[in-house]
Amino acid sequence: MDLIKKDALMKSWNSKLISAGMTLFNANGDVDTASFGFQQAMDRLTYIRKEVVEQKFYEIAPADYIPVSVGEGAFSQSMLTQLSFMTGGDFEQGWINEGTGNDRLAVAGAAVASKTIKIKNWAKSVSYTIFEIEQALRANSWDYVEALHAARKKEWDLGVQTIAFLGSLSDPNITGLYTLGNVNSDISTITKTISSMSTAEFSTFVAAVLESFRSNCNRTAYPTHFVIPEDDWNGLIAPLNTLYPTVSKLEYLKKAFSEAGLGKITLLPCVYGVPAYNASRSINKHRYAMYRADKDSLRLDIPVDFTPTQPNTWNNFQFQDVAYGQLGGVNAYRPLEVEYFDF
Repeated sequence: MDLIKKDALMKSWNSKLISAGMTLFNANGDVDTASFGFQQAMDRLTYIRKEVVEQKFYEIAPADYIPVSVGEGAFSQSMLTQLSFMTGGDFEQGWINEGTGNDRLAVAGAAVASKTIKIKNWAKSVSYTIFEIEQALRANSWDYVEALHAARKKEWDLGVQTIAFLGSLSDPNITGLYTLGNVNSDISTITKTISSMSTAEFSTFVAAVLESFRSNCNRTAYPTHFVIPEDDWNGLIAPLNTLYPTVSKLEYLKKAFSEAGLGKITLLPCVYGVPAYNASRSINKHRYAMYRADKDSLRLDIPVDFTPTQPNTWNNFQFQDVAYGQLGGVNAYRPLEVEYFDF
């Protein structure tokens, strides 16, 4: 593919990204695609800076939110997890009456079930020619080959991030933190953004949210994480009471959870809980998530992490290499230890 065709392809591809709303994550702002290409207008008084302003995206670390398993089950196409259950019945079935026939005793038992998740394969190549390498060098400010490889790695990172929170757009079997199909949703505890609640409304919310989670999981666990939509999170710096503006709502919320005897609950912001950013997965509402971040309760599986191959050529003019990986999405193995709060 010659340089003119490749520039045209890049312009077309970028136009599609812009129309799909990808620039919402681009801190560089919208760029005129007509300006793409190595050839740029300048005169003798034009100074070319050595630094290049890189594109930026909304980025968070999935591992800060969800337990991540990397390398387990590499190159498999599915992953099975055994789920163990007690089947022995009520404890008091074990009472025995002395002096009567004790030959028939209640039996303790156990059973096993399984949960199988799907694994998706991913691979993308990059290619370049001697012309592209030399023309980029002549421009003297940008390493084209390095940029290609960095763009592909960034695409993997952003893709894993999106899957971790929203799951796959094309495959409903690959779920994320906000799209787990077997998780209950509470629609009564939070009916407006927490930051917009009055002092009385905020107190009612604080008193109810933990109890909702404990009731949901049959009181078998306490949460470790509470993830708040970012537009609401940014407003939680407001004071709890405007008459005594010494404590923010965020500070009070952290203190309240701590005083419940739980130790520390991690509070985190996430843009994927905002309707504008989850509408593509048909959520289209503010979604808060409270859960226990235990690998036996909730886990993101990456059987094969991003792995590039050695660049190769068959004619010493065109060069190509491939990067590949595997992803299993986020799955809840104890779904009652995850609860959504939606409005």
